Amino acid sequence: MSSTLKGRVAIVTGAGHGIGKAYARRLAEEGASVVIAEIDAEAAELVAKELNAEGFRALAVHTDVTIPQSTMEMARLAVETFGRIDILVNNAAIFISVPMSRAPFDEIDPGEWDRMMAVNVKGAWLSSCAVAPYMRKQAYGKIINISSGTALKGSDNRIHYVASKAAILGFTKTLANELGKAGVCVNCIAPGSTLSEENPDEAIIKRRTAASSARAIPRLQTPEDMLGAVVFFASADSDFITGQTLVVDGGSCMH
Repeated sequence: MSSTLKGRVAIVTGAGHGIGKAYARRLAEEGASVVIAEIDAEAAELVAKELNAEGFRALAVHTDVTIPQSTMEMARLAVETFGRIDILVNNAAIFISVPMSRAPFDEIDPGEWDRMMAVNVKGAWLSSCAVAPYMRKQAYGKIINISSGTALKGSDNRIHYVASKAAILGFTKTLANELGKAGVCVNCIAPGSTLSEENPDEAIIKRRTAASSARAIPRLQTPEDMLGAVVFFASADSDFITGQTLVVDGGSCMH
């Protein structure tokens, strides 16, 4: 186990599945105590149990990021259990574990649009609001938002998802401005098309493989490809970096 994040406490929303689960494990491996904040309570418990059995420190918290009281309880339990909050990874989103429609922009149900914005955008806001008082009090914190490479170049038949991830880019810059004086850094990661499904079928693998052809590094992207970026933004190595978006996609989108 590394000691890069020794003594730090991290909350990862949506950490019961996929990329969020990988983020939580890597942060734990780097020495952090990790809160598995997840709407799927059973999945959260399984991840926390697995990490604790391996000698890490993990806590499962049933969290609905669209509800203020739920995110506040998430933060309260983190501090009650581990004493502080140093890192928040705003990963929870409608994408895989909570499926979304793939349809032309004028065929998407307005209710699904609202739900997408509630989870992907409002959820990041409410989670940040919940941890900010603790980070301000200790004059230190790292908030890491997860956008998407689709926000930089568009993607057909999921305009609600792309719009929500584009909102995270502006959210990151504004929050960085507001929290900088408190010693809190706010940055963003924009992953490319990633094989993050736990049991991908042939169609999913084919779609993810097709995305590889547009990359300077022409291979499948996996959750492991994002872990170094998360650790960097969570660690002291990025203490003078804020308001930035790091695109991690093998060179598909170069700006």
